[in-house]
Amino acid sequence: MLSQKLFDEISAKIGDTLAASPAKDLEKNLRSLMGSAFTKLDLVTREEFDVQQEVLARTREKLEQLEARLAKLEALVLPPQAVAEAAPVEAEAEQAAQGHS
Repeated sequence: MLSQKLFDEISAKIGDTLAASPAKDLEKNLRSLMGSAFTKLDLVTREEFDVQQEVLARTREKLEQLEARLAKLEALVLPPQAVAEAAPVEAEAEQAAQGHS
């Protein structure tokens, strides 16, 4: 019991000393500096990031659906030879697009 009281007293004195020391001012100044630096950066919150990630996932899914639909329509309209010739060109375009994202 005595050691706990002694520990609490020492802890309180260390806390008081740090609060009155230049270290506390340094901490305040550092927090302020970091806060202004983060404000200047164009950062988003985690929530905004997660929302945009979901939007991107839905957009990719819709794109895949539309690509499949287009392939079916092309198969109906174009002769088989034209569809076979267009496939490598489309694959190259898709790979180039994925390389840039």
